Amino acid sequence: MSRVCDICGKGPVAGGSISRRGLAKKKGGVGSRVIARNKRIFRPNLKTVRAWINNGVKRVTVCTGCLQAGKVTKPPAREYSKAE
Repeated sequence: MSRVCDICGKGPVAGGSISRRGLAKKKGGVGSRVIARNKRIFRPNLKTVRAWINNGVKRVTVCTGCLQAGKVTKPPAREYSKAE
């Protein structure tokens, strides 16, 4: 499964987390120092959804931001006939 939103194109972004140690100088310490830099990946929150696309129902991968914004129209509920 692709890690990219089919609507807006949002995908994984590389970044990093910095861990610091020590009390800041203005708080009375000797200053904060960077101890470690770790690379990480920020991944989008993707859901697989049935959507109404080009007069047909299709399964698409969509980020939750697009779902909440209403950029995806869901198909109408199926009608079942009762067997008697």
